[in-house]
This record gives sequence, structure tokens and C-alpha cells, in this order.
Amino acid sequence: MKNRGDGGPPDGEPALKTVAMPGDANPNGDIFGGWVMAQMDLAGAVPAVRRAQGRVATVAVEAMRFHKPVFVGDLVSCYADLVTVGRTSMTVRVETWAERRIVQERVKVTEGIFVYVAIDETGGKRSIPEV
Repeated sequence: MKNRGDGGPPDGEPALKTVAMPGDANPNGDIFGGWVMAQMDLAGAVPAVRRAQGRVATVAVEAMRFHKPVFVGDLVSCYADLVTVGRTSMTVRVETWAERRIVQERVKVTEGIFVYVAIDETGGKRSIPEV
């Protein structure tokens, strides 16, 4: 994942983009961390599915860091990059950025490392095809 060099979000298109809604907020008006983590998991699966050429399952979250809160109405973009590929598993780095709807500011809100395993039709592990 290459950043543009200006401190902004990474180059390229996000793997996932969504708007944080009131139903995703806690009583303080901040978006639940679990909701953010779920969006990151979905985003991380995008490059994993492409590389595995089929189904994948999340097997671990090796690291997760929350830098800033996400607010209702923020446009949330998750950028995902494949870091390593093993025989059956892949590691994906995900950065999440929020565009504040009022001030039009972009801020990195979270980052994490997700691990996916390629699975077959029965849910068992399978080898990742060679490229």
C-alpha cells in the first residue's frame, strides 16, 4: 500500500467504501469499534479472494490499532494490500480512513493485519493457486 507522500490516504481505489450510519453508533455518537473492524475484515477479504481465486475465511487479526474515532456521517474507506502469501493462508494489511462530512478532512482512523485462509466448498483448507 503506497501512500501519496502528503500524509493522505494510500494511492489507488479503496477495497471498500461506506457511510457510517446512526445505527452503527454507541450512546456517545461514535461508531462502534466492532463495526469498523467488520468493514476492515470485508475489505481485507477482497484481495485475499482475488489471490485465492475462491472462498476465504478470516482466521486471525494479528494487529489492530484505533487512531481516531469514526463519527456518524463519515465516509469510511478501507484500503487493503496483500502482504504475504503462504501455501493456504494470506496476510493482508488494511488501513481505514474517514472523510469528515462537515469539514471535508481525511484522517486515518484504524489499521490492522488480517489473516485469511483459502477454503474449499466444504470449508476445509485448500492450497492457493500459483500465480
